[in-house]
Amino acid sequence: MSPKGIIAIVVGVLVVVTILIVNPFVIVDAGHRGVVLNWGAVSGTVLEEGIHFVTPIAQSVKKIEVRTVKLDATASAYSKDLQTVEANTALNYHVMADSVNTLFQTIGMDYEARIVTPAIQEAVKSVTARFTAQELIEKRAEVKDEIKVELSTRLAKSFLQLDEFSITNLSFSEAYEQAIEAKQVSQQQALKAENDLTRIKVEAAQRIAQATAEAEAIRISAQAINSQGGADYVQLQAISKWDGHLPAQMIPGATVPFINLNK
Repeated sequence: MSPKGIIAIVVGVLVVVTILIVNPFVIVDAGHRGVVLNWGAVSGTVLEEGIHFVTPIAQSVKKIEVRTVKLDATASAYSKDLQTVEANTALNYHVMADSVNTLFQTIGMDYEARIVTPAIQEAVKSVTARFTAQELIEKRAEVKDEIKVELSTRLAKSFLQLDEFSITNLSFSEAYEQAIEAKQVSQQQALKAENDLTRIKVEAAQRIAQATAEAEAIRISAQAINSQGGADYVQLQAISKWDGHLPAQMIPGATVPFINLNK
């Protein structure tokens, strides 16, 4: 190989190595934005997803995720009636894509620890203080909505967008939860007693109605007997119970049962 060929190969290798080291291209992944830094200073340029050319050495790019992320957090607070409350929460949020450069410049990459988590704590404390412990249980949806509104306002000031917020669990002091359980048991017992009393009243009314009907039937029967003659009624009852067989032996002087030949 000629000297010129060797030189060309060496130059080519040096160019490739230089490109690999300097790397004037940057790829912004899906769901991210690129903050362009000029000699370390944040610029007004925000790169979209894809491949971009940057000035080697002078420019660098900081990639920030703008997709929705989930954060689970626990917040401790006091209710309006000074009961301790512990709220387990779930927050979905994302960085505002058109403000990533300002976010990086004013807050940095640890915005979750510096902004989001404290915002959850403050919003939960602020809202739960407006409700009694009983109201926090009964009006849970309303409490969640108020926390969501306040939290959304706090995050927006730091270029963060709230997507969804939920309270996954509310817990109180052991003493208060025992009091709630005792109250529920008492209510259930009272309801059972009320139901038992209603049942007893219904059963008593049924017995009275049955006794009244039987007494009325007896009165009507007695009235019919008296009006038509007691003897005829007795004979009619005997005939209705006769099996149709005459006695196998006749006692002298005895009569055939309930046969009145005069009628």
